[in-house]
Amino acid sequence: MRIIFFAGKGGVGKTSIAAASGIKAAEMGNKTIIMSLDVAHSLSDIFDLDKNLLDQNRGIPIKVGNKLWIQELDVQEEIQNNWGDIHKYLSLLLNSAGFDEILAEELAILPGMEEIGLLLYINRYARNKKFDVIILDCAPTGESLRFISIPTALEWYMKKLFRMERTIAKYIRPVARRITDVPLPGKDYFDAIEYLFERLRGVNEILTDPKITTVRLVTNPEKIVLKETQRAFMYFSLYKMSIDAIIMNRILPDVINDEYFQDWQESQKKYMKTAEEYFSPIPIFPVNLFKEEVLGYDRLRLLAEQLYRDTSPLNRFFEEEPYHLVKEDGQYRLTIKLPFVVNKDIELSRVSDELILRVGSVKRHILLPRQMAALKSVKAGYEEPYLSVYFRRDDHG
Repeated sequence: MRIIFFAGKGGVGKTSIAAASGIKAAEMGNKTIIMSLDVAHSLSDIFDLDKNLLDQNRGIPIKVGNKLWIQELDVQEEIQNNWGDIHKYLSLLLNSAGFDEILAEELAILPGMEEIGLLLYINRYARNKKFDVIILDCAPTGESLRFISIPTALEWYMKKLFRMERTIAKYIRPVARRITDVPLPGKDYFDAIEYLFERLRGVNEILTDPKITTVRLVTNPEKIVLKETQRAFMYFSLYKMSIDAIIMNRILPDVINDEYFQDWQESQKKYMKTAEEYFSPIPIFPVNLFKEEVLGYDRLRLLAEQLYRDTSPLNRFFEEEPYHLVKEDGQYRLTIKLPFVVNKDIELSRVSDELILRVGSVKRHILLPRQMAALKSVKAGYEEPYLSVYFRRDDHG
C-alpha cells in the first residue's frame, strides 16, 4: 500500500496536483482513491463532475476513471456514523447551558471531528487493503497539521485521562443529580469514545512509516508562499512524517516573451533558487502554468505527464530524514546529515527564527520551532557524517 499527502498553503494548486497524481497512479494499474481533507471540498469540481452524481453519492467513493475513485467526506454523515452518542451528549450539555437546541447541535460539531472521520477511513482502507494507493488532498497548512496531530493527542488522552474521567463520572453522577441539572456523561458516551479509539488504533504507525506514507509539499515561487511551505516542512518533520518531494507549481514558462511578465519571471527564478536553499536535498518538481484552467480528467492527465513524465508517482523520491529534532537533558538537539565535509567548511548563523547553514557555496535555511528559536545559547559539533546543533537557555538568562 502507498499513501501520499499533498499539503501546502491554500490556493497553491494542491487539489489539481493530487488529482493528477491519482490519475497517473491509476493508469499505471493501481487501484487508487483520492480523498479530500479540506472542509471546503473542491476535488469533485476539479474533475468537473455532475452535481446530481454528487448528491446521489454524498460522502462515499465515486468512480471517476478506470481503477480511480474520489471521496469527499460529509461531516453530518460522519458525525452520525462515528460520533452519535458523543455528539448527543455535547449537544445536551450546551443546551442545558442555555443555548438554543439547534445552535447547541451545531456547536457540538467540534474541530477535529471530520479529520477523525478521515483517519478512520485511512485506517480501514489500509487494514482491508481495499486500495493500492490513497492520495490525500490536504486542507491548508494549519488544518493539515491539526489532522496529523490528532492520533498522538488522542492516544495521550486515552492513556492519561480517559479511565480517570470515566471512573470519576461513575461515582459522582448519582450525587451530581441531586445538586445540579448539568448532565454528566454516561456509559454510552465513554463506550463511544473507547470504540472510536479502537478503530483508530495503529493509524499513527501507518502515517509515520516512510515505506507507506510520504508527504509532498505543493508551493509557488513566491516569498510568502515559500515561507509557509518552509514552516509546513518543519512541522511535518517534527511529526516524523517523511517528505519526499517539493512540487513547485505555476511557473511562468520561458516561451512567454511578453515584456509585461519579465519581472514576474525574474522574481520566480530568484525564488526557485531560494527554494533549493530551503529544501535541499529534497528534490523539487517544477510545473509550468497552464494556458487554461486545469479542469476535467483529460487536462489533469496532461498535468500528470508534465509533473512525473516517465517516473511513477508512487516512487519515494527521497528516503532519508532531512533532519532530526530531539529534546534531551534540558536542551534541544538538531541533527543534520552532512557526509564528506570538514569542520572548516561549515558555517552557522541565525536570523530571527531561522538557522542558516552554509557548506562551501551551498546554503540551507532551517526554520526553527518557536521554543527553539527563543533560546539564545547555540553550540555545534561535527562527527562525520552528522552535524549536531545544540540549543539551550543562556546560563545568565
